[in-house]
Amino acid sequence: MIKRIIKQQQEEREGLMKQQYIKRIDDGLISDYLTTNLIKLITGPRRSGKSVLALQLLKGCNFAYLNFDDDLLLKHFDEDAVVQVLNEVYSGYNYLLLDEIQNLTDWELWVNKLYRRGINLVITGSNAKLLSHEMATSLTGRYIPISVFPFGFSEVMKFYNLSVSDNQEFTPLQMGNMLGLLAKYLTNGGLPETVLNPAILKNYLSSLFDSVLLKDILKRFRIRQPQQLFDLANYLLTNYTNPYSANQLKTELNFNSVATIQKFIRYLEEPYLFFNLSRYTTKIKNSQKAPVKIYIVDNGFIKARSFELSPNYGRLLENLVFIELLRRNYRPGLELFYYRSRNNKETDFLCRKGHTVDQLIQVCYDITNSRTLKRETDALAEASEELECANLLLINWDREEIIEKNGIRIQLLPAYRWLLM
Repeated sequence: MIKRIIKQQQEEREGLMKQQYIKRIDDGLISDYLTTNLIKLITGPRRSGKSVLALQLLKGCNFAYLNFDDDLLLKHFDEDAVVQVLNEVYSGYNYLLLDEIQNLTDWELWVNKLYRRGINLVITGSNAKLLSHEMATSLTGRYIPISVFPFGFSEVMKFYNLSVSDNQEFTPLQMGNMLGLLAKYLTNGGLPETVLNPAILKNYLSSLFDSVLLKDILKRFRIRQPQQLFDLANYLLTNYTNPYSANQLKTELNFNSVATIQKFIRYLEEPYLFFNLSRYTTKIKNSQKAPVKIYIVDNGFIKARSFELSPNYGRLLENLVFIELLRRNYRPGLELFYYRSRNNKETDFLCRKGHTVDQLIQVCYDITNSRTLKRETDALAEASEELECANLLLINWDREEIIEKNGIRIQLLPAYRWLLM
């Protein structure tokens, strides 16, 4: 049975290798990754392109392949039989790709054995715990983490064969095409399947959302209150970019305890579905008590599942900027926060390098109203003075200039320019 399963997966691998994909990894990085014996650990949300990146990494190499999203493989898995058959089917292979490894019980023990035997491993997973303290302990510095998210705007541009010169100057035709594409990206998100076929977005992403809840959370954690989990997930999705507290959610959703709310939110974070952003403060106690802001991994889920009667472009743009900051390797709670001044004025994103506040970012879709512009720049100026940070950015839809406020310079930058930087 194991041999038949692995042969079937070999056919699947060959089919995947024949397809054309948008390049998601630089040639220089490919060389660096392939020459090291460290485990290449590729993590990110489901359907974001982890397997594709792994295939691009291994293109032209002799590699074996196991897909643990296959229930048959999980049901009949026997590590000795699998190793034997892999050597039969992929004679002399140099690399082993283990796809969606988190589905295998005690996977890290087996991976450790393979590593000690000198097998060069590439692993993908849709569970944030792959990068947790437990995983780091079991593999103790033996891996290189590689994060994958849905397509960024520059990748969507490549998909539609839209290019921009090095100085990012557009012809009027290019500008119209690019802004139209950005407007679509703002509401549809960047999951590869929906970029390829926008007509399937609502059905596909609604089904994917349910699948993550059922397969990655309910089944894995054996949750006895499935309706409560669905209620919480839908509430967070509807309230993306808004602050919340566990006590507030307990009351509004009629949960029995704050502890259950906190546990369920951790479960929703593990498959990279939601992300929490904490408030920046120099006092740890204040940070722990402050409300947390919630973000969703792709704007397409909002279109597919939210109850909004019309798109809220301001919140969509803020969510999009948050995910782009993740792509740029800012980690929530370590290098990325939100901030409230002493006068309770909010700055959307505080970016930190080491112990220094490096940049403050405000996001506002439409700043044509002078009062809106004043509100956003006042918050930046106040945060700048309190945090002694002069690198201030206001991302908006279409306005580009430098303005001064009380001797402080604030850069206004259109979203497309920032996304293509």
